[in-house]
Amino acid sequence: MTLKVLAVDDSKTIRKIVSKAFSTYDCVVMEAENGIEGLSIASRDKPDLIILDITMPVMNGVEMLGKLKGQPELKDIPVIMLTAESGKDNVMQIVKMGVRDYMVKPFKGEQLIERVLKIHPLQPKEAAAGSPGSLASPYFSVMGDIQILTLPEKSDRATLSEIDVDFNRTLKSMATAGLSKLILDAMQLKEVNMLVIKLVLSVVEGCQKSKIHLRIIGSSALGTELKGFQETSGFTIQASIEEAKATF
Repeated sequence: MTLKVLAVDDSKTIRKIVSKAFSTYDCVVMEAENGIEGLSIASRDKPDLIILDITMPVMNGVEMLGKLKGQPELKDIPVIMLTAESGKDNVMQIVKMGVRDYMVKPFKGEQLIERVLKIHPLQPKEAAAGSPGSLASPYFSVMGDIQILTLPEKSDRATLSEIDVDFNRTLKSMATAGLSKLILDAMQLKEVNMLVIKLVLSVVEGCQKSKIHLRIIGSSALGTELKGFQETSGFTIQASIEEAKATF
């Protein structure tokens, strides 16, 4: 089910950051420049989540939050507040009013997604086949704020070439979404050959260039093969996704 997100901020730049953060997920992001516009959209479209700035003209975020909490049909919509101040009094005020979370500006899209995942699960967008940056690939999935690349049992040249192309598209999508963690899942591999090693080296290089934190899970045989290459000799092969997640 598509998640409806309302971004209320007088800054076009902030609204753009919010929109980009959700761009690779099954979400629709609505925008408003002040509290009055935000209330109107919230009443009409009933968003699942509101990203709300405090300091705005016409009607500020605190005023809008108060009106949201005063309307039975809107009071339960979770709100993440954006503030330029981190003072205790400022934070306590919005917490007492019932916000689910808050963020101090400036912030990155990745940080916003981490907060949202505590409130709502996010599903990758079902993009049209072949579209640039699409995550619609049988080898890629998203688990929370982590991108998963799962290698199939068979490692023929055509399959690994397809994965390599999808990987480069996915790196761009991750940058747009603010994702910086990737797990390469090689548990299903039946054979470790030079084609597999070349793909792993390509993934390692791509992650290094894009500043993506990479973890690999797989068999002891894969670990032994990777020890023979300078680029991957220092890698620790984890035994499971849960073990890999714990090391980020």
